[in-house]
Amino acid sequence: MAMLLIHTISLSLLIFSSSFTLTTSQSSVCRTSCGDIPIKYPFGIDDGCGSPYYRHLFACSNSGKLELRTPSGRYPVRNVSYADPHVVLTDPFMWSCEDGERFRPTRPFSLDSSTHFKLSPQNEYMFFNCSEDNVIIQPKPMFCEHFPEHCDSSCDSASYLCRHLPGCSFALPRSTCCSYYPKATESLRLMLKYCTSYASVYWKNVGAPMSDDQVPEYGIRIDFDIPVTTRCLQCQDPLKGAGICGFDTRNQSFTCLCKDGNSTTHCKDFDIARHNKRVHVIAGTVTGVSVASAFGIGAAVWYLKKVRAKAPVTCGVQSNENRLF
Repeated sequence: MAMLLIHTISLSLLIFSSSFTLTTSQSSVCRTSCGDIPIKYPFGIDDGCGSPYYRHLFACSNSGKLELRTPSGRYPVRNVSYADPHVVLTDPFMWSCEDGERFRPTRPFSLDSSTHFKLSPQNEYMFFNCSEDNVIIQPKPMFCEHFPEHCDSSCDSASYLCRHLPGCSFALPRSTCCSYYPKATESLRLMLKYCTSYASVYWKNVGAPMSDDQVPEYGIRIDFDIPVTTRCLQCQDPLKGAGICGFDTRNQSFTCLCKDGNSTTHCKDFDIARHNKRVHVIAGTVTGVSVASAFGIGAAVWYLKKVRAKAPVTCGVQSNENRLF
């Protein structure tokens, strides 16, 4: 009986101590950067942070490199702009100046249309060594003037980018180049079926956001939406605690992530005290205290003292009267 009680007490102490483990609040779980790229709302690299619209789309590698997951693979993120909402990706499979006329096997970039991402109209695509039997390669202004019905499906051999390759104007002296903007992922796949390689160039703003002062740079620009809600604005309000907008990982409902806990409104809300007392699982954290465990410890200790008080003293010799088990 004594061994059973000791085992019960040990188990209760284990449960009790684990119940009082300090819990990290969700706001400190949300990383605010990956390498030198800041992570702000609506994005998050930790589950439960940011907007659920972008859940599981970003990953931060062990070396501190931010990557975007798409149906065609994981792509390194070069930079993120929140003022002019867009992400710039690097496609390791597309042609670069260092390749010259050595064209590597490539794959078409694709984007999930169900997300809040979309290819920016500021992208332009250059295709190299395309089959003239399958691709209409013509100087676009002249071709469109004579054949307006085929203008959108032609690849412009007289484009500015083909005549002035960014960073390496004379890298392809003997290769054909034409510029084309695929209106769908399937168009990009079809072009790469008849072309050796491709490169994506976006027009980068070098002045104020949305200015006309632009320069071409290699990369894929993806525009994104920032879902703005009243609850998120209240949560972020410095006068109300400056929380971080997040969501419950179980049902994706809005949650304001605070230093001392989580709230459904904002960090200064009086309901946060009651909210923190409940056992709640968000982004892998568990909070709560096992009252039953504490009660079990007290009862077990009281019973053991009572049994020992009634047991006759026999100088360490067990008899049928003082045997505990």
